[in-house]
Amino acid sequence: MHDPFIQLWPHLVVVLHIVVACMASVHVVLFKRDPRAAIGWVGIICLTPLVGSLLYAVFGVNRVRRRARSRRPVAATTDPVGESVDSTVETGDSPRWTEVGDLHDLARLASEVTRRPLLRGNLVTPLPTGDEAFAAMIGAIDRAEQSVGLSTYIFDNDRAGAMFLEALGRAVARRIEVRVIIDDVGSRYSWPSMVRALRRRGIQVAKFMPTALPWRFRYSNLRNHRKILVADGTVGFTGGMNIREGALADATPRHRLIDLHFQLQGPIVAHLQEVFVDDWSYCTGKTLERARWFANTPEAGPVWARGIVDGPDDDFDKLRMILLGAVSCATSSLVVVSPYFLPDDALLTALNVAAMRGVAVDIVLPSENNLSLVAWASTTVWPSLLEHGCRIWLSQAPFDHTKLMLVDNVWALLGSGNWDPRSLQLNFEFNVECYDGELARSLRELVTARIAGAHAVTLQELHDRPLAARLRDGVARLASPYL
Repeated sequence: MHDPFIQLWPHLVVVLHIVVACMASVHVVLFKRDPRAAIGWVGIICLTPLVGSLLYAVFGVNRVRRRARSRRPVAATTDPVGESVDSTVETGDSPRWTEVGDLHDLARLASEVTRRPLLRGNLVTPLPTGDEAFAAMIGAIDRAEQSVGLSTYIFDNDRAGAMFLEALGRAVARRIEVRVIIDDVGSRYSWPSMVRALRRRGIQVAKFMPTALPWRFRYSNLRNHRKILVADGTVGFTGGMNIREGALADATPRHRLIDLHFQLQGPIVAHLQEVFVDDWSYCTGKTLERARWFANTPEAGPVWARGIVDGPDDDFDKLRMILLGAVSCATSSLVVVSPYFLPDDALLTALNVAAMRGVAVDIVLPSENNLSLVAWASTTVWPSLLEHGCRIWLSQAPFDHTKLMLVDNVWALLGSGNWDPRSLQLNFEFNVECYDGELARSLRELVTARIAGAHAVTLQELHDRPLAARLRDGVARLASPYL
């Protein structure tokens, strides 16, 4: 006599799969903005019974918006002197538009997108090596008298991490208020994690969005990729550098990388501090006292600057819109430096149109990459760019982690964002746009020096690549919405 359950369970599993797959597919259709990602997820859900729905629940559902609304207090919307940010968004009749050169349309666009003011009177100092950047950052920590806020994606337990651990520990010993935010995935890039070491020194640490993933996963999404340090609300640092030994000049060749960071002084520091304070509130549910964390920062230099906050919550798509606007506004030259270059169709078309308009478009990418899937997928977009007149340069080793964009030797975009779907759709980023000819030209000289030793990619060499390599890259490109 057969057990009825044994006979029925395959049918029950099929029914369960159909019900769960339908529910997951409905969620995909309602909430996935990218049609390619939506089609891909529906395929995975339908073709891999139950497992596909589980994968979507773990990796595909954006829970940040719901958590942000339930846990974050209202974000700070005033500057340090109490003036409403929204009320200072410029209008077309404002005289300050004439002070940003021919890119006033781009400045207007960024105001509408970010709802943050364009601030005059800033000093932006490039720090092109890890030795320079770390020394300047640690110096700012050691000079702090009231507060130090540090947010980073990776904080390795190595020689560089130890330098910052000691500096932050010294600040705590001086009774300075110190707060550190480390992304939960980024905190696992070394073992043991620096989180425990920081807490043993009395440093208050928050991990951004703890995840159930039990390992370091380089393709994790919804991560805090921002790099921000602010001391006393008067001096700030941002750019592409994580805290890890590979950025130091004497690092071993296997781990060596080059990057670009920036020191900022002037009113723009308030934009960095607002982001840090908001992220700390999100991570801990606690609000930092504005009197100790913000300062009335006087003008320090000639640069007009504005912070650009981007993430998969209420700040979704802001960075991408500004990239599109910047490409469209370029009239003579456009430079993109990015370690991870996987633009969507709109950005790809904008770059090609700019080149066809006569703009000199230079794209500088690393010849060696630490994310193989992204590097393979990136190669598939190169032919279209080269066919329309863009130039692609592969910089020599070591791995170049720099993130930079320059337009017409007037406008510079610096910060943590890459030209890939993870930065533009899935992770939390912070960038700063700067309007200043001298700054832009100095950065162009830095890029020109890298191009001088770089390899110029040609259409012929792409066509001559082995079929196996081209197939591999094409398959990787199919996963681009998830990379």
